[in-house]
Amino acid sequence: MSTHFALMWTVRPGTEEEVVKLFESYGRPDHVIKDENGNVKGKLLATTIFMKDNVIVRVIEFEGSIIDVAPHMGRQQAIRELEEKLDAYIEKPRDMSTPEGARTFFLESAMRTVVTRRWDD
Repeated sequence: MSTHFALMWTVRPGTEEEVVKLFESYGRPDHVIKDENGNVKGKLLATTIFMKDNVIVRVIEFEGSIIDVAPHMGRQQAIRELEEKLDAYIEKPRDMSTPEGARTFFLESAMRTVVTRRWDD
């Protein structure tokens, strides 16, 4: 069974189109979720980005644990490049260069899953 995880944040007003272009052109991460030793821990199934005005919501669907997904994504070159470019547009500065800074961003930006309904449930 898959799980969804969502993050929400804002970009500076007036930068929305540049941010859309960044998301439209960023590379794909490895969809096989691995730990730092290369052990398979799950699979990234989908990523969806929503934007309304200057609010962005990134939803990922995955198999496995979010505890394994976050560091896996942090090791992905495509994601690191995108995050670095996004920093120029984000309304509230964040520090993704340290585990503590990333943890703070995730705690402040994470959205709670209220309900997921599937056709086969």
